[in-house]
Amino acid sequence: MRENTVKTKFQKGEAVVNGWIQIASGISAEAMALSGFDSLTLDLQHGPLHYDAALPLLQAISITPTIPIARVPWNEPGIIMKMLDAGCYGIICPMVNTADECAAFVKACRYPPKGYRSFGPTRAAMYAGEGYAKNANDTVLTFAMIETAEALDNLDAILSVDELDAIYVGPADLSQSLGGLPGADWEDGKAYEAVLHILERAKAHGIYAGIHTGSVSYARKMVEKGYQFVTLQSDLGFLRAKAEEMVNGMKAKEGSEKGSSPY
Repeated sequence: MRENTVKTKFQKGEAVVNGWIQIASGISAEAMALSGFDSLTLDLQHGPLHYDAALPLLQAISITPTIPIARVPWNEPGIIMKMLDAGCYGIICPMVNTADECAAFVKACRYPPKGYRSFGPTRAAMYAGEGYAKNANDTVLTFAMIETAEALDNLDAILSVDELDAIYVGPADLSQSLGGLPGADWEDGKAYEAVLHILERAKAHGIYAGIHTGSVSYARKMVEKGYQFVTLQSDLGFLRAKAEEMVNGMKAKEGSEKGSSPY
């Protein structure tokens, strides 16, 4: 079965650089996958992606060593199993607030006797190769999103759930839940304290920790503190940021950017 290099990096104590896909374009996904990300997460919760749009993106990613992951819209077993059957090697589940919710999530990702995932790995068997049925439970990664005050209250119970591999901090919802504004890259305040607390408790339970970031500098800080899975913005964020930079530079008559277009 094809190796899950994200899990391998985790086990070696290395950090994973994750990309985030919101644009429903195979060309865009292919370009992201060829950019050197260790993994790419298809975001089915926010943005225009749905299953029919996500499937060809997985096919585009699979021509590269990049590991495909999906953030599902909600903690619902149907879409979780469908994205795994499509070839995802990891699932990020949003708004996990209790141990029971976490258990329901991870069991949807595991074949019996560890869970209740239904068997029918359609494209996953082609992507992963021989041995999928035997090795999927040990290969697929489960990420529970910690992004509410309720989840913080139940954090140790969530982290104690069998078959949970990792947690993923959603900084915007976490901040809102704690009475602040949505955002990322927190350096102080309740949201930042929560980011550090989540990491500390994850380490204590032997659970890998990931977080969404808005800049390379902040992602590096999080890795230095012990986060092993850092997401850099998103494909849409990259597009907007670079377009605005070049357009503003042109309008200011100060643009000196060199494009990579062959035309």
